[in-house]
Amino acid sequence: MIKEVLQQLEPLDAQIDALCSRADDAEMASTTTHAAELAELSAEENTLLQRCTSLTPEDRVFLARRPDRPHITELIDNLFTDFFEQCGDRQCKEDAAILCGIARFHGMPVTVLGHRKGTTLEENLRCNFGMPGPEGYRKALRVMKQAEKFHRPIITFIDTPGAYPGKDAEERGQGEAIARNLMEMSGLTVPVLAIVTGEGSSGGALGLGVANHILMLENAVYSVLSPEGFASILWKDASRSGEACTMMKLTAQDLYADGIVEEIIPEPLGGAQRGRQLLFSRLDTAIAVHLAALCKMSGKALADQRYKKYRRIGEMRGA
Repeated sequence: MIKEVLQQLEPLDAQIDALCSRADDAEMASTTTHAAELAELSAEENTLLQRCTSLTPEDRVFLARRPDRPHITELIDNLFTDFFEQCGDRQCKEDAAILCGIARFHGMPVTVLGHRKGTTLEENLRCNFGMPGPEGYRKALRVMKQAEKFHRPIITFIDTPGAYPGKDAEERGQGEAIARNLMEMSGLTVPVLAIVTGEGSSGGALGLGVANHILMLENAVYSVLSPEGFASILWKDASRSGEACTMMKLTAQDLYADGIVEEIIPEPLGGAQRGRQLLFSRLDTAIAVHLAALCKMSGKALADQRYKKYRRIGEMRGA
């Protein structure tokens, strides 16, 4: 459903943008005409958006994968200041699929890192569509250990279809690199805040996701593998991915109900791409609240809380 609604919204958005961009005095003389036309288009747009209030898990997967959702570079530009990128794993090479660096959040020094998919075809290819190799995870760990040394909180942004599954990545230690991140992150003595902004799939997402608190955007998803992979394994039929979306309990709402996620960040109707500044404002508030709470804890308490959080995940309730 959501796909059809967004397709219908595209021409309306284009007409509204065209009307709003008309700055010629002669053309804008008839302001009443333009105002009436804008009001009519906005009403039609709002009517369509109301159909987005009850989304299925499949709809949320579709929104989580939209290429026009805010990506990590846009998030960093709008949430942080003085960002300074750090490159290389000091062993092999630079992996553009993970972006790392030091920044300030409301004046507080923090370490920021996350998956980078890119916004153009050239960037997509350079970033391997957000699928990191082992070098990316080693770079991330190097930067996180540096953050621990200098007592900086760590904020990670998760948006990946999974770690790169190629033979060359496995030969260079993909599994070991992710496993080491899980081990090392579980014992970090600084606050770790993870935010799932799009799709978070498999160990590729968890490699940056061992955090004290996990936040998710309303239409983000977080799962052990993609719905297509789930359907292929369970039913030998990837076309049943829509059915798999419901069974997997991968939405932010499912994970919040199970106590895995601490907070869901509301998105504008129709998805995060339809109201970027509103989303950035909500994210800014949420990050500030969670960091304030975590920064009051000692290093040992932070590591203990994080360890216990992940030990609790998967426990049988009411057994």
